[in-house]
Amino acid sequence: MVSLASAPPVWLRDNCPCADCRDPRNGQKLFQITELPGALAVGAVHDARTPDGAPAREVVWAPDGHRSVYPEAWLGAHLPGAPAAPGDGRTEDDKELWAPDRFAGGLPEADWSAYTTDPAVRAAALDSVLRLGFVLLRGVPVRDRHVLDVARTFGYVRETNYGELFEVRVEAGPNNLAFTGARITPHTDNPYRDPVPTLQLLHCLTNAARGGDSGLVDGFHAAALLRAESPEAYEILTRVPVPFVFADEHTELRAHRPLIGTDPAGRLREIRFNNRSIGTLRLPAGLLDAFYAAYRRFAELLLRPELRLDFRLAPGDCLIFDNTRLLHARTAFAESGDRHLQGAYADIDGLTSTLAVLRREASAK
Repeated sequence: MVSLASAPPVWLRDNCPCADCRDPRNGQKLFQITELPGALAVGAVHDARTPDGAPAREVVWAPDGHRSVYPEAWLGAHLPGAPAAPGDGRTEDDKELWAPDRFAGGLPEADWSAYTTDPAVRAAALDSVLRLGFVLLRGVPVRDRHVLDVARTFGYVRETNYGELFEVRVEAGPNNLAFTGARITPHTDNPYRDPVPTLQLLHCLTNAARGGDSGLVDGFHAAALLRAESPEAYEILTRVPVPFVFADEHTELRAHRPLIGTDPAGRLREIRFNNRSIGTLRLPAGLLDAFYAAYRRFAELLLRPELRLDFRLAPGDCLIFDNTRLLHARTAFAESGDRHLQGAYADIDGLTSTLAVLRREASAK
């Protein structure tokens, strides 16, 4: 029998599952916290059963006489002292941090035809994005704008000033170095945007140019190394906001965020790193010196060859990756060569939702 002695009364009442407190159709609360009695107390506790016959505990509340029936299984999983609840899957605690040797046996990948027809294959691919930060879909139809169809298999396209999709190819008057043949060092996209697009897709249509290989760095792994090797630098980069800026003829975007984002418990949650987009910091001179020393140290760490996973996208490959965790890069390529990728942004909450539903449906079979 589950004891309720450890349960704060207001917490227990806030979780009352009865039809007067929660809409039975959707589970949403029907009351405001301000509507609960101020001197709330447990008046009596009785053994009970849920409508389906499962063991439960009934609480009679004082001073209003309200009755709440809590399944014992729910109480065992949620009372203070129970195992910690899972988070939202976004921090380092829910990730597998990696270095390239993790993939000596092959990249996390899925065949497009299996991905679109087999829910288990799709679930495994989406789980790779959450756990490892990326997945590579092979055999995706080489068709214009098909990257949007890929995004819609798990969520919604995040439209930006670049449109629904963007063309990664050499342009005559580029507003971004990505649209040239230049070498691009490890970075995250759109740090000047708030909220930043959490997922990015890159679909290869052709890649016949000399050079232009792709690279990924696990930013959480790199930040964890910085935390171990230089705690002072890590602390500065989690605390000092950086002005990220993008501007062209039609757009001006700004966001002030640290290079390394953490949650209230201090766990890694986000990397924003893009040297091309950092504006002018306005800080006291001493803090500027400390920031730049830390920034340089992290940048040098991100360039370590042993942290970078290199591979070459072929026509029909579509890379899906977490833009708040992984940094992506490419080698320079000859602008006279034929290299064309189409990219799009999406958000990780849509992917997480799709994966949760796939898992729920699989467990119900």
